[in-house]
Amino acid sequence: MSLWIVEKQEMSAFVANMMGDYRVVGPLAKGAKFAFGPIEDPADLRLDYNTSILPPKKYLQPPEERMMTFKRNGKTTVETVIDAEPTVIWGVHTCDLQAMRVLDEAFSQGYPDAHYLRRRRRTLLVGIECREPCDEHSFCKSMGTLSASRGYDLHLTDLGETYAVDVGSEEGATLLEKYSRARLATEGDMQRLNKVLGAKWPRFPYKLEFDVGELPALMRQSYNSPLWDELAQDCLACGQCTLVCPTCFCFNVYDEIELNLQDGERRRRWDSCQLDEFARVAGDENFRKYQAARLRHRFMRKGRYLIKKYGELGCVGCGRCARSCLVDISPVGVFNDLHRVKVKEA
Repeated sequence: MSLWIVEKQEMSAFVANMMGDYRVVGPLAKGAKFAFGPIEDPADLRLDYNTSILPPKKYLQPPEERMMTFKRNGKTTVETVIDAEPTVIWGVHTCDLQAMRVLDEAFSQGYPDAHYLRRRRRTLLVGIECREPCDEHSFCKSMGTLSASRGYDLHLTDLGETYAVDVGSEEGATLLEKYSRARLATEGDMQRLNKVLGAKWPRFPYKLEFDVGELPALMRQSYNSPLWDELAQDCLACGQCTLVCPTCFCFNVYDEIELNLQDGERRRRWDSCQLDEFARVAGDENFRKYQAARLRHRFMRKGRYLIKKYGELGCVGCGRCARSCLVDISPVGVFNDLHRVKVKEA
């Protein structure tokens, strides 16, 4: 919508000014790593972080939440519970901005999820452009998520002494006008921005050995690949990959009943398709009994199923799953191995 400039020395005041009206969260140092958490002191906000342990989706889809309460006292009464505090999430990387677009599609189609959508409507996203790869596991350039042109309310680019701020929504424009001392970008600012953006692209290597547009067809052709059985021999089925993934949205719903058998609540928590009990149904049947089938299902969702259903790939190249996998299974390795088999068979 428009480009503005905020001096770095003014950023703490910008954050502090909105803390009276919003819950403000962002990346914080946790030892040598970073995690999104509530900002109590604007000086603690680390916009120079590499990556976070968990994605910022946890503020839209919490790891565990109460959905409703119920009471039996003569007649049954049910009350929906939705925790949707006005929130500004600072420092969202472009891969995570794209991941939230996937979640927006998933939770708004079919049976819209009132809990997610209420939070989403009350959450503003302040993105930040990555100037360096997070680490060796990042492959956002291959997945087309190295930059973003939508999905944010404000988007920052570090220009050295200043931040260029791109306004992506009316709500973002209001944030800038109400809480910051921003000025309109000059021609010199635009030239610095173009220089910074031009310099960043060579720093990010392509990791896939093929164009990402070929991925859905590759996954379809690889459904019966023996690679799934080979990977299953190493996989621990721990579910860590899905826990840290910014586009995994599966959950389990359960009820907790008080000892009086009259009061209770319905809750949900994140679940993982890599766990044996995930696909277990009545009669102790399991339609993905073997780990090879569960691994295949995960990669099919990332490379084929979600783009068919929602028009967005399910992998954004953040590298969190590869970073956290105890046996070094990575999407780049799997996708490239499948591609090499296809090329060899051609």
